[in-house]
Amino acid sequence: IPEHENEKENKEEEVLTVDERFLDRPAFAMELCRAKVREMAELTKNAIHLSLETLVEYNEEKMQEVIRLESVVDKYEDVLGSYLVKLSSKNISLQDSQSMSIILHSISDFERISDHAMDIVKSADEIHCKGLSFTKNAKYEIETLCRAVRDICDLTVDSFCTDDDKNAIHVEPLEEVIDTLSKKIKENHIRRLKKGKCTIEMGFILEDILTGLERVSDHCSNVAVEMITIYDNEYNTHEYF
Repeated sequence: IPEHENEKENKEEEVLTVDERFLDRPAFAMELCRAKVREMAELTKNAIHLSLETLVEYNEEKMQEVIRLESVVDKYEDVLGSYLVKLSSKNISLQDSQSMSIILHSISDFERISDHAMDIVKSADEIHCKGLSFTKNAKYEIETLCRAVRDICDLTVDSFCTDDDKNAIHVEPLEEVIDTLSKKIKENHIRRLKKGKCTIEMGFILEDILTGLERVSDHCSNVAVEMITIYDNEYNTHEYF
């Protein structure tokens, strides 16, 4: 392994470490966890941005970076999950208890978002390797959906990193828009297929892409709902929806 690669891996290991000696100082340990999960959220957002850019315009380097980020985000989930389980047995404040609940629920959603980012670049790679392409109209529709998914990820991560539950309220309406856009794209594809303007093979790839993008927005919604229902006792999930 090249020396610079070893240095990169060592730096990543340092970043991913949460010192267990601080478990005896629960308030400080929670601050460390909050900082780490914000790093995780930002990496997840970067992965989604790169995957959407690769889908719209294929780029090998961006695809490889998404794959790398997915691996790093996985490690964040493992480290934070294990650490928070140990920290949960300590005497912590109500505010820290709320933070812990949000983090424990959200790290799995961020990890799944990074998984979908990797699935999206794999679909982009398949299109590239097979020499396939979207029709002009389909490309425009995908680009529109990608902008909406980018926006919901930005909104979710920004709300999460700033503990802004009021801003998080806007996530669910955008998730509904994404579902509607995806449904419309599927309907338009069927019409193009019947007219012979699109192929069945592209239809299968398109279905995978749309499913991935919908699930990204679903996980964003999960994070937002968790924040809102924990920070505001007047809300419950059913009333919010």
